[in-house]
Amino acid sequence: MDKLTVNDFKKMIQNALKNITERSDEFSKLDAVLGDGDHGTAIVQAMSAIVQSADKGMEFKKMLGDMGFDVMLQISGSTSTLLGGFFLGMSDVVEDGVTELDAEGVKNMFAGGLIGVKKQTKAQRGDKTMMDALVPAVEAIQATNSSDIKELMAMGAEAALKGAAETVNMKANFGRARNYGERSIGYADSGASSWSCMFDAFAKALL
Repeated sequence: MDKLTVNDFKKMIQNALKNITERSDEFSKLDAVLGDGDHGTAIVQAMSAIVQSADKGMEFKKMLGDMGFDVMLQISGSTSTLLGGFFLGMSDVVEDGVTELDAEGVKNMFAGGLIGVKKQTKAQRGDKTMMDALVPAVEAIQATNSSDIKELMAMGAEAALKGAAETVNMKANFGRARNYGERSIGYADSGASSWSCMFDAFAKALL
């Protein structure tokens, strides 16, 4: 697959909503260990707004920008802010009017997404947050020397899932969860789990 079209991207987003919805109870239960237990609901609401916004998209830049702004305006909370930052960051680096991206364009788009998230949070990889899925995913996409977009996304998904699994043994250093100290060890982070689910869904949508 040497080009990613707008419709391909819509399928990725739709699959992410579907898979995240199926696992939303799991994400809320993980969140209940260290947070307020609403992450599953919050990310389903946010992804629903994103899918609805993407539906009318005709070209990447405007579609991604609308997705980012719409989720931030319609849904309150950190989940929508981070997802909004992700898609706004993607929009920032895509040229006007583009309806398909090659592998280099996809790499740039995801790198822009990470920059967008970093504008919204100071969390780093290793802090037991969604960054533990996002950062390795984007790094893996960048490092994959292939022009096959399916391969790029598969490597990103694999790295995101591995990153989320590694949060089980981490102590939370960020947000409300850091108050739990050593007690935060032994549970996967809900945000890392849901974002890794999103990347896995992105890859599977292209198979």
